[in-house]
Amino acid sequence: MPQSNIMPGFRPAIGLTLVYLALIVLIPLSAMLLKSMQLSLDEYWAILSNRRVQDSFSVSFGAALIAAAVAAVFGFIIAWTLVRYTFPGKRLVDALIDLPFALPTAVAGIVLATIYEPQGWIGKLLMDNFGVQIAYTPKGIVVALIFIGLPFVVRTIEPVLQELDTATEEAAASLG
Repeated sequence: MPQSNIMPGFRPAIGLTLVYLALIVLIPLSAMLLKSMQLSLDEYWAILSNRRVQDSFSVSFGAALIAAAVAAVFGFIIAWTLVRYTFPGKRLVDALIDLPFALPTAVAGIVLATIYEPQGWIGKLLMDNFGVQIAYTPKGIVVALIFIGLPFVVRTIEPVLQELDTATEEAAASLG
């Protein structure tokens, strides 16, 4: 009898994974698709022209745009600093960049809400000194998106900066 190249337990594991995928993802998506196919174009237009839906899109896309811009700028600065300079605490900063990767998204949301709510230690500071509330506002959405997105920017830019020739940088700096 020839030996199989498949690892023992692979088939049950893949079967269990596919059942899980079907129950958690595919069945709800299929139900949503079937339900949406019952709507006419006029009903779709009525939904999309609803003021609350438009406001939701506006908040979502606006927050994402602001967060992406902030994460791009600060992510580049952080990546540049980590690649080009040696300083005390560099390893700590490098490790803290990966914190959002280590935290489940729900935990990160709970932590951010707790810290930035008006009774939280950062939220209280912002509310008392500047009258700014972050938690449960569009500003809080931007903060959460930056927290989640910044590590992706830093970790994407770092290898590019490491490969960049310093002579090219010096030439660019000398030419203005």
